[in-house]
Amino acid sequence: MSDLSQFPITKRWPAQHPDRLQLYSLPTPNGVKVSIMLEEIGLPYEVHLVDFGKDDQKTAEFLSLNPNGKIPAILDPNGPGGKPLGLFESGAILQYLAEKTGKLLPQDPARRWETIQWVHFQMGGIGPMFGQVGFFHKFAGKDYEDKRPLQRYVAESKRLLGVLETRLQGRQWIMDDEYTIADIASLGWVRNLIGFYGARELVEFDQFRDVAAWLVRGLKRPAVERGLNIPKRP
Repeated sequence: MSDLSQFPITKRWPAQHPDRLQLYSLPTPNGVKVSIMLEEIGLPYEVHLVDFGKDDQKTAEFLSLNPNGKIPAILDPNGPGGKPLGLFESGAILQYLAEKTGKLLPQDPARRWETIQWVHFQMGGIGPMFGQVGFFHKFAGKDYEDKRPLQRYVAESKRLLGVLETRLQGRQWIMDDEYTIADIASLGWVRNLIGFYGARELVEFDQFRDVAAWLVRGLKRPAVERGLNIPKRP
């Protein structure tokens, strides 16, 4: 069994099951990517809540695993070569878990890279842009008199939804009939945009019928339903 005591994060969040993958997270659109993935692949794991209300993400223990101070992060006691591996960045974690288990990432080299490109599309576009819509529409930014930033991010979010709409035409999932980490990467963000951020009408979401149907299909998956609530909010 791997000794996780060498990792300072385990001092603040002790591992009750050190033989299992350790997940440090919060159920945000980025956080739920990994909890959904773990539920989908059935890999045993132990979850630890990183409470932003207590600035857990800014503590020395958390920063020792993720110097960027963001969730999610993982500590795999059974990493490459049987050695423990710590990872941050949700897209990297999705790819790592897919390759570790041989699940939710096509084996064919061309389709594998095609899937990965859609994960990067979410990381570089959907996440940052939808997040800005949330800030300027629901949170502190809504009080700014200058509405040009909101208008800019709304326009870009609509454009990105249009890209996804085109991709999903005639397809059940982003990779045709194969559900992959590309879907997992984006489901939580699209859900958040029209739900928690309250931007459904703002981005004219109902015009993106294939995206809407894809979202419904995704949210009906049992592993997605479970993963969206892991870990429980404080």
